[in-house]
Amino acid sequence: MPAERAAEKTGESVVRTDAGAVRGTVTGEHRIFQGIPYAAPPVGELRWNSPAPVKSWTGIREATKPGSVCPQVGSDYAKVTGSDEDCLFLNVTVPRTPGRNRPVMVWIHGDGALGSGDLSDVRRIATRGDVVVVTINYRLGVFGGFGYPGLAGSGTYGLQDQQAALRWVRRNAAAFGGDPANVTAFGLSWGALSISGHLTSPGGEGLFDRAVMQSGEGMMDMLAGSMGEGVPAYPFYAWRTVAEVEKMGTYVAPRLGCEDLRCLRALPVEKILEVPQIMNMFQTYAYGSETLPRSPAVELRAGRFHPVPAISGATRDEHRIFVGLFHDAVGKPVTTEQYGRLLKTAFGRDAARVRARYPVARYGSPGLAWAAVVTDRMWARATFEQNRLLSGKAPTYAYQFADRRAPMFLPLKTDFSWGAYHAGDMPYLFTEKAVTLTPAQRRLSDQMIAYWTNFARTGDPNGKGLPRWERFDRAAAVPHTQSLAPDAIKPVDYAADHNLGFWPAPGAGAAPGQ
Repeated sequence: MPAERAAEKTGESVVRTDAGAVRGTVTGEHRIFQGIPYAAPPVGELRWNSPAPVKSWTGIREATKPGSVCPQVGSDYAKVTGSDEDCLFLNVTVPRTPGRNRPVMVWIHGDGALGSGDLSDVRRIATRGDVVVVTINYRLGVFGGFGYPGLAGSGTYGLQDQQAALRWVRRNAAAFGGDPANVTAFGLSWGALSISGHLTSPGGEGLFDRAVMQSGEGMMDMLAGSMGEGVPAYPFYAWRTVAEVEKMGTYVAPRLGCEDLRCLRALPVEKILEVPQIMNMFQTYAYGSETLPRSPAVELRAGRFHPVPAISGATRDEHRIFVGLFHDAVGKPVTTEQYGRLLKTAFGRDAARVRARYPVARYGSPGLAWAAVVTDRMWARATFEQNRLLSGKAPTYAYQFADRRAPMFLPLKTDFSWGAYHAGDMPYLFTEKAVTLTPAQRRLSDQMIAYWTNFARTGDPNGKGLPRWERFDRAAAVPHTQSLAPDAIKPVDYAADHNLGFWPAPGAGAAPGQ
């Protein structure tokens, strides 16, 4: 009897993957398998190299706890640290009830410089949606995006790891009761940005059948000062050329005491992590190589991407969390004078026009006014463009998470008004021990999980008892965007909500914010 059939029948905790058998944990509601390697440890010559196949094992490998997190230095909002390069692991959560050919959802966590798959508690979405959920680790920061002259794949190692994990899922989903022909990649922030990379990467073709992109930055540019005073403007938020990341690598190498790649690969992880700035310098991914021949933003605009049905959206107040982090959380709220400087830095001679459109009095504080400016110009403009482009080739369902009382799950101590902040929808899909949802918020959570898992099952989020969610039709005068708020799920005019008539369409020429 195949291993997966035996597990369904007896509740047995052992499943055989293509590299060997693993023993997970069986609870009353789940079977959970943690710390399964999907690629060889990226150490020695495999540091800054394409992920290599994992070595098979004999006997039964224990899969009852997560594998090591990838090297990272943590931050004020996430105290996660790690220095073990042997970190290419994934976790599989399966409902305990018998089932076969369940939809498979692969969660790609966000940030790009910190985090790990096991930090997202996916048990609730697995059982309520009756789906198999896979969460993954991938190389982060300087280990995932480093570039150096002559280095194959400069700036793409984290993205390559994700593709290796998705290939593992295609090969092994059936062993866990999942349908290998029905895989949905879903991610938030950096995870969603990564999915836009896979949609345009030759290696991403055929790796997943549907996509959920939450608050992704794939189409975004960066306004000067938007990510902190002194941070310059850039045409892409997170894509760099291979030449740029390799130039950064040659800058960094002597500061680490190295003159060549051999020396860099021999450095202890701790030596590299001694300078946190180096970790974050390489948070971006590079294009101009086999993995990403061209910028994903350019490819999406040209219609050169793998067409899959998509859910794509953002939160109502995306940039408030960044204003809070850069200003209020350090005890220096944005002043009226500073708001004027930020506008001038970002928009130059158009600053007065922008300020007239976004007066402090309308928003209650200079910080909230600045957050609204950047949310609309940078996040909403890019999200709306992404929805238009995706919908031109495959069914697309657009949303806006709009719960302005979403609980803050990060350890941030400030009375700043977070609103429907970036990543504020996380506790509605995953269990966050740090927060408690109100009854209305829990109903919204149930509805969102139903939408997401219905979509994973059929490519359509609609289902019994749910408010109707129409496709995004870019030819419509007001393309449908589903507003997700407690007891208030309804269509919203996303373009009007975010003043997109005021902001120029990308490539439209000189105007505010160009």
